[in-house]
Amino acid sequence: MTASPSHFYDASASRPGGAPVDPAADPWGVRRAENLLTSLAGILSARVETTPLGEVSEIHILASAGQAPKQVVRNIESALLAHLGVRVDHRKISIAQTADVKPLETLEQGAVHDRARRRVVLFDDLVVSTVPRSRRVSATVTLGLDGRSESASEEGADTPRGRMETAARAAIGAMERLFEGSTLALEGTHTTEAFGRRYVIVGVLAARSRDSELLVGTAEVRDSADHAAVYAVLDATNRWAVLQLRGR
Repeated sequence: MTASPSHFYDASASRPGGAPVDPAADPWGVRRAENLLTSLAGILSARVETTPLGEVSEIHILASAGQAPKQVVRNIESALLAHLGVRVDHRKISIAQTADVKPLETLEQGAVHDRARRRVVLFDDLVVSTVPRSRRVSATVTLGLDGRSESASEEGADTPRGRMETAARAAIGAMERLFEGSTLALEGTHTTEAFGRRYVIVGVLAARSRDSELLVGTAEVRDSADHAAVYAVLDATNRWAVLQLRGR
C-alpha cells in the first residue's frame, strides 16, 4: 500500500491555526519524511521518491555496517506510520550499507560523526494560533525522544518576530520537559540571508551549577520562520542533549 498525497502534508497545516506549508517548496512533505528517516539509528542518508500524484515510488537508504537490513526496513515502516501516518510497501525500500564506519565514528569532531549524532530529539508538531480578542499568538510545540513525546505552549506578540520567538520558547519548554531538571532559556532569535537563502539563528542559554553556556543553532527557512525557529533550537541543543543522555 502506498501513501496518498494528503498523507505527506505537514500535520500542523491541517489543524486550525497551523502554520501554512509552502506547496512549491515541498509539495508532498518529502523533506520531512527524509529528515525523520535520517534520525533513525544506523541510517546515514535517505532519499524518498514520489510519483507526480505524491505516492511513494521508492525509498533509498544508506545504512551503516552491522545493521540488519530487515530490521532497518521494519524501523522505517514503523517510523513513517507512527510519525506521519504513512504505510509503505517494504518492497519499495532499498538498503545499501557502508563497508565499515567505525574508524570515522571515533573522530570526535569529524563531519560524519556529527551527522550520525544529529536529531537526538525529533520535531513532531507545531501549532500556531491567534489568541481571541488580542494581538497575540499561541504556539504549541511537540517534541519526541525515544518514543516519548512532550508538548509546551507559549504566547507572544502577533508579529513575524514575535511568532518566531514564541515558537522557539515553546520548543525550549518541550525540551525541558523531555530532560527533567534541566534549565534552558531563550537568549534571542535572528534572521539572516546567505547564499540566496534565508536562515534563522537562535541562542539558547543552558544553566550550569554556577554559570550558563550559550548554545547557538541555525536552520534554513523552508516551511516558515516559525518552523525554522524550532529546528534551530534543536540544532543548538543537540550536543547538549547527547551529554544529558550520557549522564543518565
